[in-house]
Formats: sequence, structure tokens, C-alpha cells
Amino acid sequence: MPSPHRQRRSRLSGLVPYLFLAPFFVLFMTMLVLPMFYAFYLSLYQERMVGGTIFVGIRNYRTALGDPAFWEGVRNVAMFGIIQVPIMLGLALVLALILDSTLIKARSFFRTAFYLPYAVPTVIAALVWGYLYGPNFGPFTQLAEMIGVARPRFLSESWILWSIANIVTWTFVGYNMVILFAALQAVPRDLEEAASLDGAGPFQFAWHVKLPLIMPALYLCAIFSIIGTFQLFNEPMILRPMASSVIGRNFTPNLYAYSLTFTSAQINLAAAVSFITATIVGIVSFVFIRFAARGSGPTT
Repeated sequence: MPSPHRQRRSRLSGLVPYLFLAPFFVLFMTMLVLPMFYAFYLSLYQERMVGGTIFVGIRNYRTALGDPAFWEGVRNVAMFGIIQVPIMLGLALVLALILDSTLIKARSFFRTAFYLPYAVPTVIAALVWGYLYGPNFGPFTQLAEMIGVARPRFLSESWILWSIANIVTWTFVGYNMVILFAALQAVPRDLEEAASLDGAGPFQFAWHVKLPLIMPALYLCAIFSIIGTFQLFNEPMILRPMASSVIGRNFTPNLYAYSLTFTSAQINLAAAVSFITATIVGIVSFVFIRFAARGSGPTT
């Protein structure tokens, strides 16, 4: 029979994992779960100048769902995602395949160089690209005037989504490349030797062997990108002073919720907009996961 000292030590050792996890759970509860419940609580009420705060149930949700301004923001981020996500993931995949091949030397240098833009805060990146896009003072404008051509209109209505997509792609392509490169490093090298013996070249091996094996990592990057698309806020917020006629208060759902909170003082409606946006993100992510699972084979 174990001694009481040994039993006490066994119980204490069993608590060690929970002690290590405790800081995460404390931060998770205080910084995410509790604010989320408080935001949901706010979305069920309405503040009035006469009568104070009253319970309105789902009225804020009905107001948000019936607001064309909200759906215009959803349409903008949907179009942005259709444009930006495939381009970014395609570039990340190509860069990862190049780094994983034997065609390039100094892989550590190039891997760091491609990843470096992700270390730049998104606000700083948007400010730098905003200067480059500047219609009156930017270097592209100055170059166009020097060679006598029309000024580029990067912040015009027809180009604004492409311009923001360029900023986001520049920032996150290296991040996704690192994830895909790590997945490629896990591909057994003996498969390449076997494929070369069968007469497969580098392109055939990458297309028929590497790509199918790293599809889970590619799906993970796609999910992160879809979530990030609907969370788009920093880039249009920073560019808004330079393109106020194009980037309105409802350019994205997050920008619309921000404007409702800090401009119109409609905190309760903004909370409802945030929850509806989160629901849309969840639905789109779920549909993508089901589609990806169906495309990759039978599920259990």
C-alpha cells in the first residue's frame, strides 16, 4: 500500500498540468469569454434618452439584418476574400515549393526575408502603403509625373479593394508560406527518390505528391484567411482619411460596428452587428471545412 507521502506527491504531480494551463484559462476567460457574454448582453438592450436602458430582445439583430449598410460591408469583404485569399495562398504555396526544392540556396535567408513583413504591425504596414498610394505625394505619383503619364488612382473606387488586398497579401503571404513550408518539410524524402526512379520530374512530384500531402496545412491557412477577411479593419481604417469618398463608415462589418460605437454612440446595435458577423464567419468556415473534407475523400 502506498505511503501517505507518496499519495500526496502523486496528487500534487497530477495538478501540475492544470497549474501550467491556468494562466491561459484565466486570460481566455477574462479577455474573450467574459467580454463576449457582456457584448451579447448589450446586444439585447437599447439605451434611450427617455426611459434609460430597456430590454429589446432581438430587435437590434432585426435592425442590423435589415440595414443595407451592413450588407454592403459584408459584400465588400466577400469580394475582397474572393480576390485576395486565392492570390495570397497561391503565392505562399509557390514560395514554399521553391524553398523546399533544390533550386535555391540560402533558404534560411529567403525564408526570413519573406516572413519579415508579417513582423511589421498592420497599422505601420497600412501607413507605409498609404504613403506609397498617395495621389498627391506618393512616389508612384511623382514617378508618373516625371515620365508624363496619368497619375495612378490606387485609392479610387475601382482600385481600392485591389490596393487593400495588396497590403494584406504583402503582410501575410510569408506567414502562410512558413506554415506550408513546414508541412513540406514533413514529406518523406524517399518518396522523391521513388518518384524520380519512375521518371517523375520536380513539377510532377510537386503536383501529384507534395500538394496532396500538404492539403491539410493549406486548408488551415485558408480557414485563417477567411476569418481574417471578415475581420478586416486596420487597413481600411488607416486609408480612410485619404479615400474618404470611397471608404465609408460601413466599408467592412468591423468598421461599421466601430462607427456605430464611437461615432453614433449605438453600442447595443454595434454589439448585435458583431455577433451577426461572427455567425457569418462561423457559417462560411463550416461550409468550407465540409467542402474541403468532401473534396479530400470520405469522412468518418
